[in-house]
Amino acid sequence: MATTSLKLPIHHHPLSPRVAFVLVTCPGCHVRKILYNSYICMEPSCHLFFHKECAEAPLMINHPSHPHHRLRLTNNSGDGPCDLCGQKLLPPGYSCPSCEFKLDLLCGIKPSLSAIERPLCHDHPLVFLKEREEGKVPCEVCKDSIGGPSYSCLECEVYFHVDCVNLSKEISHPCHSRHPLKLIESDTLTDDAQKTCIFYEEQVKYVYHCSICNFTICLGCTRNPPPLVVEHTKTHKHPLTLFSKKISFTCDICGEKGDMLYICFQCDFVTHGGCIDIGRVISINRHHHRISFTPRIGDGYSNCGVCRKYISKYFGAYSCSVCPNYAVHIRCVRNRNVWDGKELEGIPDDAEDIAPFKVVGGNLICHISHKEHTLRLHQEDIINDEHKQCIACSHPVGFGSIYVCEEYCFFLHEKCANLPMKRKFAFDTIPYTLEVVCSVYYCNLCGILSDGFRYTSQRNMNIDVHCGSLSEPLVHDGHIHPLYFYKLINNRSCNGCYKRVNSDVLRCDDCDYNLCFSCASLPEKIWYMNEEHPLTLCCVEKGSSKNNKNWCDNCERELEPRKWFYTCSDCEVSLHVQCVLGDFSRLVPGRIFETNDGTKYEVVLNNQNTRPSCSHCHSRCKASVILKYHNEDNGYLCSHSCYLSD
Repeated sequence: MATTSLKLPIHHHPLSPRVAFVLVTCPGCHVRKILYNSYICMEPSCHLFFHKECAEAPLMINHPSHPHHRLRLTNNSGDGPCDLCGQKLLPPGYSCPSCEFKLDLLCGIKPSLSAIERPLCHDHPLVFLKEREEGKVPCEVCKDSIGGPSYSCLECEVYFHVDCVNLSKEISHPCHSRHPLKLIESDTLTDDAQKTCIFYEEQVKYVYHCSICNFTICLGCTRNPPPLVVEHTKTHKHPLTLFSKKISFTCDICGEKGDMLYICFQCDFVTHGGCIDIGRVISINRHHHRISFTPRIGDGYSNCGVCRKYISKYFGAYSCSVCPNYAVHIRCVRNRNVWDGKELEGIPDDAEDIAPFKVVGGNLICHISHKEHTLRLHQEDIINDEHKQCIACSHPVGFGSIYVCEEYCFFLHEKCANLPMKRKFAFDTIPYTLEVVCSVYYCNLCGILSDGFRYTSQRNMNIDVHCGSLSEPLVHDGHIHPLYFYKLINNRSCNGCYKRVNSDVLRCDDCDYNLCFSCASLPEKIWYMNEEHPLTLCCVEKGSSKNNKNWCDNCERELEPRKWFYTCSDCEVSLHVQCVLGDFSRLVPGRIFETNDGTKYEVVLNNQNTRPSCSHCHSRCKASVILKYHNEDNGYLCSHSCYLSD
């Protein structure tokens, strides 16, 4: 994989040449096909693949359909149809700076001829037509209906897709030179015939087929055939030849079975087309260090660091030079949720300073969130005070060591002070940066309102420090096995709160155990109002048998045995998680914030002698932190649902 980048007019970021085979939709022409010798944008916000001819589209062109002015490539070609083919314009495209003439990209770089005297698909000349107003008609070659521009024979009154006009009902193909291939509908082939393309097993309606050899190729590979020979010395020292026969094989690079076989007859080396030009040195979101491709991974590696399944020592994989037993399957690296596609070979691995503070003396630091004064570490005699919250996580400072500004009312848990300025998360391929400017926001993982520190990304994701502190594998008291990040496709129930979740979870595959981020980030211990002792989170797997009570001491409603709750064994107190934390526990009391409609709210402690009534649902506010209408005496909201309904 080449590391050189070129600034080309089609895209606002530099593009790098890419040799490997990929099946994608090009953002230039919006056509989906297998790309070889393409261009890729390495920016995390894009990670787009362009056809070579689209990426190299010139900035200015002379076009036969508009000879009076030159046309300029633009990403803002306007609304309406293309003035050549009549199809709806999708950027990028070409437009005239002097008038309103505009073309889509393909009509700009590959203009359709106004007439074809000797077409391959028909015996008579054909003329180009824009989109028909009379309705759709079938294409004479593929029989599919024509919904856009076409070619027509005025003598026979038949029509052809623009893409089909150069297709013949019978062709000779370089990948199968022994016999001609005939255009046929794949569903008409017999059950024992090859119905999918030999190079890419995607079901398509029409294919070219050799009934003698049972050889099948799709129309896309007919127009853009894969190269017969590939020379890429980083993949193999000898040229690799395309093997145009459907056989079962195991790729010598990744160890997987597949299609599009390239072979070195001299060495008996075989590989997928997709394994040619794979990344040599890369960084993935599941590991802190760079990992490098190793052609034969060898002994010493048991399970993949991503899927945790067995890694064969006889094939290629990625390994870490710092962590001696860490390796990852090539197939797992190809997942776009794991690797950002950037080749790092030849790029220095300069260690970035991610510490959020500087040590200025014994137990003294200068933290990025409080540059005015130094903070002193307090490790003993930390007294719980509901009015003293950590500025990073918004929770009280009653547990663990804390940093304190002795000139200002500023508190920071030691673990929060050590949060790195940059970090990678298992749910994204781009790095996240710690922001210490406090304002109210929703965490994109747990959905809870927060106002402390957050991790942000170029995709406008916000992760609060509770979720941002979770790492993979997560060892949690709620389950006997480590938990790993998963993107759920189907709705599942969280085993902590038993609410339905259809997003990111922490999961144990062996036990079909799922934990939502809201439950995974619950504090293990917490002070609650005037309780003498702290409350401890009781997870069902470890503590349900110890709890003989079946009601909550706050709301006096039933405690469901399977759901997590907070308890104090000394006082024999048990409470719902919701009754202890509520929906606003990650907001700092005293914070005033304003919504889009201009309503102002104040975050307040629910510590009055009489619990106030909620202005929306009219029930007593149970949680320790609630909302109050700013500058109003008796307007309170008890929950997030009441806040949304306000």
